[in-house]
Amino acid sequence: MNRWKTTRMGRILSVMTVIVLLLSAVSCAGKETVPETSEEQETNNGKVIVVYFSHTGNTEKLAEYIAERTSADSYRIEAKDPYTEEDTRYDADTRAYREQHDSDCRPEIAGKLPDLNGYDVIFLGYPIWHGEAPKIVYTFLDNVDVSGKRIIPFCTSASSPVGMSAKNLESLKPEADWDEGIRLEIESTAEDIEAWLNTLGLAD
Repeated sequence: MNRWKTTRMGRILSVMTVIVLLLSAVSCAGKETVPETSEEQETNNGKVIVVYFSHTGNTEKLAEYIAERTSADSYRIEAKDPYTEEDTRYDADTRAYREQHDSDCRPEIAGKLPDLNGYDVIFLGYPIWHGEAPKIVYTFLDNVDVSGKRIIPFCTSASSPVGMSAKNLESLKPEADWDEGIRLEIESTAEDIEAWLNTLGLAD
């Protein structure tokens, strides 16, 4: 092949290379990039479960509102030896009084505990008994893995504040990410609960 042909061939190849590069650039520019986080944005708050203990039904009602407004699953903590009205009277010799004043007491839970592996957010509800969460809630926390999960404690009571109840629960599982505990009014409506959930960024 003579020199003229070689030079001409080189120019042709150079032009073809430029054309290929330009077409590639146009093709890339025309593609709509789908954010890798799009799926994460749809499940921004993770999967939610409402875990609660309720004796009179007050905590259960609010737990149901929370579950409805967050499309959450729910799990009710139930005692293997159910509590009676006599057990929970505010006397010095009732079952609840004795349990609440025994730091080692862990009432047995009926049935299986929930598998929390698939959940990122746990609402934890309970009534206030003698200034604290019922010891059966301690039993629950002692027997589940909540590492790295967000726990949102809420309590109900006739007048008692949340006090140190949530902080004392947190001390059992410091490896979780705990929100500040809150007392919810027994008379709270579904709309009241939704307004609260909005402040948490968790209402549907």
